[in-house]
Amino acid sequence: MNGAQSATFLIQKLSLGDVKVKKDKTKPDVTEERTAVEEPEDLPVTDDGIDRIKLKKSTVTSTVYDWLGSLFMALICVLIVMTFFFRIIDVDGPSMESTLINTDKVVITDLFYKPHQGDIVVISKGAHYDKALIKRVIATEGQDLQIDFANNKVYVDGELLDEDYIQGITKQGDRSPEEVNGIIPKGKVFVMGDNRTVSLDSRFNEVGLINVSDIIGKAQLDIIPHSYSDDGGCRLDLSKIRYLYD
Repeated sequence: MNGAQSATFLIQKLSLGDVKVKKDKTKPDVTEERTAVEEPEDLPVTDDGIDRIKLKKSTVTSTVYDWLGSLFMALICVLIVMTFFFRIIDVDGPSMESTLINTDKVVITDLFYKPHQGDIVVISKGAHYDKALIKRVIATEGQDLQIDFANNKVYVDGELLDEDYIQGITKQGDRSPEEVNGIIPKGKVFVMGDNRTVSLDSRFNEVGLINVSDIIGKAQLDIIPHSYSDDGGCRLDLSKIRYLYD
């Protein structure tokens, strides 16, 4: 090989080497492009390699369970309070007018309750009456009750009751004065409605003396009160919301 041929071969060899080493910067690297697609740069990854999106889903699920747990505990607390501390009952009928109107809603309490003269109470049943009643306690066990039906007066332990809450007259029921008047037996109470003209209460054999154990609770608040409209119907009257023993 002469000098001219050697120079030509060297140039071609160098040129072929340049082709193998040199990259065309104008064409994208297919491998790099695939990598960019499969592993996006903005995918958040925690230090331990757990996908933050999965971590977020786990946090939301935990929050929902916590919320449901709190709601369940709140319902349990409401049930306990409603069972042992107070209840809301509907007044049905006119026997407690004008203190309580038909369809009023009243809060009653029964925790450690002991009946006292003058209390408005809810009773589960009477002697021969299987429906709930709401009445006022007139006399409790050991007290001496004397009702003067002729003069519309009630005496307890010799003292005339100041009954400014009553409506109508205290007429006699189907129990005789001899049955009604006297010392109230142990474990019993004598009750009457404030609307004495229409009330079915301890003056009648159907109700009779009430067992203390049949008292559901004491009425405390009239929270949904009503008034009679001009046409004789009942209408909501929130101005009458009140504690019942002012």
